[in-house]
Amino acid sequence: MAVRIVLTFLLVPFLLSSTILGYNSDEVMSWCSKTPNPHPCEYFLSHDHRNTPITHESDFLKISMQLALDRAMQGKVNTYSLGSKCRNGLEKAAWEDCLELYEDTILWLTQTTSSKCTDYDAQTWLSTALTNLETCRTGFTDFGMTDFILPLMNNNVSKLISNTLAINKVPYSEPSYKEGFPSWLRPGDRKLLQSSSPASQANIVVATDGSGNVKTIKEAIDAASKRSGSGRYVIYVKAGTYNENVEVGKKVKNVMFVGDGIGKTIVTGSKSAGGGTTTFRSATFAAVGDNFIARDMTFRNTAGAKNHQAVALRSGSDFSVFYKCSFEGYQDTLYVHSQRQFYRECDIYGTVDFIFGNAAVVFQNCNIYPRSPPNKTNTITAQGRTDPNQNTGISIHNCRVTAASDLKPVQGSVKTYLGRPWKEYSRTVFMKTYLDSLINPAGWLPWNGNFALDTLYYGEYMNTGPGSSTANRVNWKGYRVITSSTVASQFTVGSFISGNNWLPATNVPFTAGL
Repeated sequence: MAVRIVLTFLLVPFLLSSTILGYNSDEVMSWCSKTPNPHPCEYFLSHDHRNTPITHESDFLKISMQLALDRAMQGKVNTYSLGSKCRNGLEKAAWEDCLELYEDTILWLTQTTSSKCTDYDAQTWLSTALTNLETCRTGFTDFGMTDFILPLMNNNVSKLISNTLAINKVPYSEPSYKEGFPSWLRPGDRKLLQSSSPASQANIVVATDGSGNVKTIKEAIDAASKRSGSGRYVIYVKAGTYNENVEVGKKVKNVMFVGDGIGKTIVTGSKSAGGGTTTFRSATFAAVGDNFIARDMTFRNTAGAKNHQAVALRSGSDFSVFYKCSFEGYQDTLYVHSQRQFYRECDIYGTVDFIFGNAAVVFQNCNIYPRSPPNKTNTITAQGRTDPNQNTGISIHNCRVTAASDLKPVQGSVKTYLGRPWKEYSRTVFMKTYLDSLINPAGWLPWNGNFALDTLYYGEYMNTGPGSSTANRVNWKGYRVITSSTVASQFTVGSFISGNNWLPATNVPFTAGL
């Protein structure tokens, strides 16, 4: 008996080398070799107890998504266990962000496994899942708390998500939804959203003077979260200044905010990294629930230029729209965090990296106003793509970039750039946009040495104005002057965010092509 046990034990490595838990090792290596991260793919696929047959690439994609989901769930457990190790308020704040971000990651990975999920949706949600993990990591590194990073990020979930992005890689466009309206929109909502005065059909009215149903925006969101049904819920916010930090959570979907106009309905706050808050949590207003719409409002962060990151608005809402809104701050004013977003006829004010994040986002017919910075340098964008297969980027189309009133008198002593690469695959394009003389001839600014200069994608197409000349632009490998309308069209509303499928229902004007 002892000899038999020893022989069996000795045979285990041989058995594992040929067939591991039902998978042939050659088959595992063959499939995983097609991914950017083959080693974690081989390890977790070889140790997967589901033994799902892999015959086609679709089978491999499905099991890869499931492996990423499994590791994300373990990552959440690891994150939760770190709570007792938080020694101060900063660590606790970053930890709480990570808990929420891991929960969202699990949600989006779960949705990618749904039979109703299109390839295009999957690429968006996988991109969001990876962005969430990077945001978690950044929250700790921003405060120098690198000892927290290893147990959170050493479970290979990011690499497994990166693999699924590579397997699922899809083109820019997406087949139209039936009748041109997205599936989440109920027939009764169409008339509402196409009304020229949605405020007249508000479900609840907010007014500081007591003339509405409630006095605070938070009360209105609480009411929206308790409503019956899932149809569009309209919150009319009357003229006034609302000094409150607001979040429309992921469970509060199909909400529309309507104000009385820019500079009239104002939501303001002053949280900042300098004041001890993570960038993610510094937002005066955060929209996370899907299908969020805001129009005729101002979102403001008054922390000031010297308090570093201080977000006026953060959006992680899929299919979110902002129309005739103003975003006012200094560093990190507008956090286009993730998902598909559209901004039309909006005003954006700031100094350093004041349009940043990793959404798939188009700005159209907007006014971009660099302000006077304390360090004499402005950077308009800081796009955060970390994976070449994420379908994310910042597209600025038919906008105007001119100096804010406080910058005009000192414009000659300030260097203003179109952007700099926050992450390795940073992607930003300016198309048919008026660039005033404040734009530095080099156009773009390095982040740190040669970081990302070969891997980024920065493009300019048919811009106008005294700052639009590309004659003295940077000569980075990743920068290009786009001359082809076919290439430029990839970054339009119709292609980049499939706007023809969902924007008509919002009654917000848009140009689908160039």
